[in-house]
Amino acid sequence: MDRTLIQEILEVVEQAAIASAELTGLGQKDEADAAAVEAMRKRMGQIEMQGRIVIGEGERDEAPMLYIGEEVGSGKGPGVDFAVDPCEGTNLCANNQRGSMAVLAASDRGGLFNAPDFYMKKLAAPPAAKGKVDIRKSATENIKILSECLGIAASDLTIVVMDRARHKSLIAEIRATGARVQPISDGDVQAAIACGFAGTGTHCLMGIGAAPEGVISAAAMRALGGHFQGQLVYDPAIAQTSEWADMTKEGNLARLAEMGISDPDKIYEADELASGEHVIFAGSGITDGLLFHGVKFESDCTRTSSLIISNLDNTCRFTNTVHIKEGAQSIALS
Repeated sequence: MDRTLIQEILEVVEQAAIASAELTGLGQKDEADAAAVEAMRKRMGQIEMQGRIVIGEGERDEAPMLYIGEEVGSGKGPGVDFAVDPCEGTNLCANNQRGSMAVLAASDRGGLFNAPDFYMKKLAAPPAAKGKVDIRKSATENIKILSECLGIAASDLTIVVMDRARHKSLIAEIRATGARVQPISDGDVQAAIACGFAGTGTHCLMGIGAAPEGVISAAAMRALGGHFQGQLVYDPAIAQTSEWADMTKEGNLARLAEMGISDPDKIYEADELASGEHVIFAGSGITDGLLFHGVKFESDCTRTSSLIISNLDNTCRFTNTVHIKEGAQSIALS
């Protein structure tokens, strides 16, 4: 991987965001996802690289989604592994709600944990709390540590938690400390990354979400120097999701063993989930969110707002791009 790849990857998420945004608010979440997938695949195909999807949207027989193991790029150049979520927050996009974005993480070959399509307990926190908060500790303990690290009262902390039945006791514990809870319906990647920036009003992400998105979040937080830990969830009684209604704890453990995961209870640090020497995160807003605006369609142009974080050059770029339409006559400054 080299620095020239950064601009190419930025354009991948921009094109995916634009394609999804065409369907914002129409209630067509599957169609919005498919549009983002095709736009992402097309732009990736133009990059001089030997790309491979290691976290995608299913196996090969579920095409046209970007499937696990799919090869992308020209077939020449550096080997790059990708974890992708072309339309993170499909429900948010379909209902024109905040927080949907096109997102990916990239690293050297073998540099991203091949997370199974399971759930993951997650803890994200600012750089000041890195290595001090711990997913093994209670929410009460971590909020106390976070308060001390940031130098602010617990009552001034905002903890983001997915609005799910499984988090009822977690939310109650957080509120008992005096901290504020910000429930979200979908899209915990943006919430996790927001913890890495001061001024977002988001201080911590706690709770259980999708494991593949955990790897993408870990890549961003590693490059930012923030705190991220994840632990796979395999017990349907803990996940409390209808998707696992016919699954068993024993069956899920067997699936993990087949994938070579010998310690299903392992706590993964950010640099284990995103272990490559070089790590890039890229996201582009489909709808407005914590970190950037959504796609804006104008008569003569389309505007995108994106974020790309890289340890190749230790940069974090917030990018506003104007995509000029053919025959454009007047482009406003903002």
